[in-house]
Formats: sequence, structure tokens, C-alpha cells
Amino acid sequence: MIDEAQDVSFAQLRFLAALAGGRPNGLFFSGDLGQRIFQQPFSWKALGVDVRGRSKTLRVNYRTSHQIREQADRLLGPEITDVDGNREERRHTVSVFNGPAPQVRVFATEAEESQAIGAWMRAVAADGVQPHEIGVFVRSSDQVPRATAAAKAAGLSPRVLDDRVEVRPGAVNVATMHLAKGLEFRAVAVMACDDEVLPLQSRIEGVGDDGDLQEVYDTERQLLYVACTRARDRLSVTGVEPVSEFLDDLTGSH
Repeated sequence: MIDEAQDVSFAQLRFLAALAGGRPNGLFFSGDLGQRIFQQPFSWKALGVDVRGRSKTLRVNYRTSHQIREQADRLLGPEITDVDGNREERRHTVSVFNGPAPQVRVFATEAEESQAIGAWMRAVAADGVQPHEIGVFVRSSDQVPRATAAAKAAGLSPRVLDDRVEVRPGAVNVATMHLAKGLEFRAVAVMACDDEVLPLQSRIEGVGDDGDLQEVYDTERQLLYVACTRARDRLSVTGVEPVSEFLDDLTGSH
């Protein structure tokens, strides 16, 4: 059984296929194409792993409120297709609980953004959310100071997570979007969604052709989706003008 299957690499899939030894139903995969943030797409069928017509989409979401899931899904569209033509339909998914509508806000300066998220954290804490139940995510380490400034503005202690992602009581968790994978918090702030930060300008400048450019845009969009869906009950997404084009998709204001 392989979880997070969307991030399995070419070499890893070859290894898993060899382990299964060609046995019928020798492998069971669980994954979400919308959360593919680590791997370039490639053909599973070419490696002898053919899941066409043998997959099922799970439609009940137990982790994220209806309001957060519905808004985050705007980033991906109603359907995603992989290299082998497998389709993952996101329509008709339901969440088992409701919560406040996510906030999406734009600020003139980084200082204003940090102060606003600090005030949001104070309000969240006043409603009974503990510091370690709050996560703050940014695109890369360059934006981490903005997140720690927000925690300090709330009068809380920030803890910057490393690859071990150890969550400790008493501190707000700050991390890059790549480290958000697999985590869950009652309240999440996604900060610094600025133009040239998301999608990351350095990735765009390193692109060789249009196909690669589309792949960069897809994975950057999916990074924001992953960060937003770490929130169980409350979500706040912010940026500084000019902001990421992805925020238009998130709010539906094309």
C-alpha cells in the first residue's frame, strides 16, 4: 500500500513494481493529483503499472470544512488528468462539517500584512485555538521573516519547522509550503502570496519551453492548494500588492 502516490518518482515506481512481481492487485495506491508538488508527471503505464479503469475517487472530506475545501478547489478546476489519461473529478465532493468562510486579503506593505495576520491570530486564540494548532505557510524561506513577524505581532512565539516538522505545544508553527504536506492545523494563515513569489520567479526564469512553463504553473498552483487545505476550521490568505494571479482564482474574481 502506497500513500501520497502522486509524489512517487520514476525510480520509486520501478522499485514498487518490481516488489509486486507482476501479481494481480499486488499494489494499492492512494493519492491526490491536486497535491502533486514534488514530481514531474510521467507515464505509469510505461512501467507496467496500469491503473486505468481501476481507480475510484473518494468524495467525503473529513478533515477540511466545506467552506475551505470549496474555495481551495477553485485553484484546481473540476477535473485533473494525468499523463496516462486517468481523470480525477473534483466535483460532488462533500465535507462533513462547516466553518467560517476563508479570508483573502491584500495589503500595501509587508508590515501591514504581518500586523493584520497578528490580529487574526489573536482573534483565533481568543476563540480557544492553542498556539500549536495554528500554522503559517509561505512559499520559501525568503518569506519566513514575514510569518514570524506576524506571530510576534500576535504576542505569540513562532517556531520555524524543519524537515522533521516537529510540532511543539506553546508555539505557532511557521513553515514553507513544501513542508505543509501531511500536516493539519485548526487555523492556517498562508502569507506572502505576492506576484513573483507565487509562482516563484526564479522557477519561471529557468524554464526552457512552454511545456515546462505549464508544469511550473501547475505545481506552484498545487503548492498553494496544499497550503490552504492544511486548515481544518479557519483559513486566511494574504499578499502584498501586486499579488499573485492565483488569488484571483481563489476568490473567483477573474
